[in-house]
Amino acid sequence: MKRINIIKSIFFVSTIALGVSCTNLDEEVLDGYINSAEEGGAINTAALLQSSYEGLRSFETQGQMFALDEMSTDALVGPTRGGDWDDNATWRQIHVHTWAPDHNEVRNAWNALLSNVYNCSLVVENGTAAEVPQARFLRAFYYYNVIDLFGQVPYREAGSKLTDDPKVWTRTEATDFVISELEAVVAQLPARTVNDASFANKDAAHFLLAKLYLNKGVFTAAAAAGPYTFAPADMNKVVEHSNAISSSLASDYWDNFKPANNTSPEILFSAKNIRGGAGGGIQYHWRMSMHYNQTPDGWNGFSTVAEYYNKFNPNDKRIKNADPAIIAAFGNPVGFQVGQMFKPGGTVALKDRKGNPLFFTPAVTLITSGATLETAGIRMQKYIPDVANINTPDNDYVFMRYSDALLMKAEAILRGGSGSVGTIMTDIAARTGQAASAATLDGVYLERGKELWLEGWRRNDMVRFGKFLAIRELKPYVSADKYILFPIPADALFNANLTQNPGY
Repeated sequence: MKRINIIKSIFFVSTIALGVSCTNLDEEVLDGYINSAEEGGAINTAALLQSSYEGLRSFETQGQMFALDEMSTDALVGPTRGGDWDDNATWRQIHVHTWAPDHNEVRNAWNALLSNVYNCSLVVENGTAAEVPQARFLRAFYYYNVIDLFGQVPYREAGSKLTDDPKVWTRTEATDFVISELEAVVAQLPARTVNDASFANKDAAHFLLAKLYLNKGVFTAAAAAGPYTFAPADMNKVVEHSNAISSSLASDYWDNFKPANNTSPEILFSAKNIRGGAGGGIQYHWRMSMHYNQTPDGWNGFSTVAEYYNKFNPNDKRIKNADPAIIAAFGNPVGFQVGQMFKPGGTVALKDRKGNPLFFTPAVTLITSGATLETAGIRMQKYIPDVANINTPDNDYVFMRYSDALLMKAEAILRGGSGSVGTIMTDIAARTGQAASAATLDGVYLERGKELWLEGWRRNDMVRFGKFLAIRELKPYVSADKYILFPIPADALFNANLTQNPGY
């Protein structure tokens, strides 16, 4: 038994290390604050709060939460390209729903989320009056993602030892806790700072509360795969919290994703990246799909499928930003890229590494080879690359946008909440150059897929609308109910209070 406790302690502390390894904390602080939690010494809560904010950058990479939220859906696929991108079938397993409890990105997501929860809890227990509300909001955000992805949620009571097994909330208990935390803290949070949404604020708390109430019927269902019941009282809460947000839509959709996107009035919460300085992996969002010979050069990896691309009109401005400055710098529109690719300036055609035209095709398979190795699949760029610093860009990573809040409000009204959808659908469509989607649940689902592509909400939407397990391109079968939730990582089951999710 002692050996098992030691292993559990090592696993938990290594989880904490994963959560802070990419911060600017000095080694002295890192060595000190975990021990002080055990020994009653001073805790540097300012450094821990900074680490909790920096932990948001773990959402920026191509793996972890991003992969689980997007690659498990119809929006993104990671084909094996000859000898590249197989990674022991990591990406293919996510897309076709064949993952298991030992899947590396499932484990990485679990570790990242719960290490940040731990950091936040130390601030909640020991921080100043200004620090604690921020830490409670951040912890609620990390917990929300654990609820959404894994269902059951480990937690530690204040003062508990690292060698003690964390207790575990059910999905319903965790949902109720996070809602109560946010409702308690929203009045204590400051208003959103103009031109900087990277700090906890009232609008972000209202947004997250709307998201929780919208998904409450999913999170509290008797079976994770449904059926789901959306209570009118919960839908009214979605409307209430959406209405409480003080924001407006940006006139240009791409203002939300340009290098200076901190100036967009629409962004409610983000992770700050500083050009040439502190930042996360935002460059993944142009590297992971682009070809080696493009500008910026990429890794010739992920793509979307034709079924998803065909939801859009090809001239929808949300997937085709061909501003003259973009063509001059990169040669091709930012958004979805299909067809012949060009060098900067947009007139000289690019070739692949074998000298053939670099012509991206909608057709893609899970394993590509031969002539299609470098060209199969429509490529996607959500963020406009920062020409001033491609590797360490200025683009902030966006978590919450006002357009999402408006679509949540419309959905909630259509699910029985009070009020009228009014002009929401036409307001969303006004900047796209396209007709508005219908003011129906099907219309809202369609518009969410087009408005929020690759923003981390696709899996959540597909589950709520009952479409996640369905047959789709490259997955020609209905997935088993167990795939609604990800498994508890095998290593985490050293905690005797955790049980594996059903079916795994």
